[in-house]
Amino acid sequence: MRIRVITTGGTIDKVYFDAKSTYEVGEPLAGEVLREAGVAFEYEVEPVMRKDSLEITPEDRARIREAVERCPEARVVVTHGTDTMAETGRALAGIPGKTVVLTGAIQPGRFRSTDAPFNLGFAVAAVQILPPGVYLAMNGRVFDPFRVRKNLRTNRFEAVEPRPRSG
Repeated sequence: MRIRVITTGGTIDKVYFDAKSTYEVGEPLAGEVLREAGVAFEYEVEPVMRKDSLEITPEDRARIREAVERCPEARVVVTHGTDTMAETGRALAGIPGKTVVLTGAIQPGRFRSTDAPFNLGFAVAAVQILPPGVYLAMNGRVFDPFRVRKNLRTNRFEAVEPRPRSG
């Protein structure tokens, strides 16, 4: 089995600069985490963009969707910022024959105390066992992108009931 890892930026790839007291999205961390873990599957890391998720536009989401649609792998992990991850998940819905799992991190992956390696590993496991569709893998749980929200108070994702459609 071969897995495609599409990277888009977000906190998982952020780098802290002391002199500026700011974060910037750096090089993708996914390949490094997978190499260090010594995974026993083939993978390809494809950087699509390096943005904070609050800066991702509808055009960016279309680029992410195109990358997922055109890759030959049926199993795809997308690393993404957590603030708009569910929105991107919803934009990826309906791609036939693909299992897509979005994940990210609350703390930058290069921090000593971070959820990045756990979330990435969990997403890799999820993408291998879930049926085709789009999912979010965060905090040790798998979510439907239409039934999830990020709780800013607890810094965790939680399931929610879908909003009724008007009309």
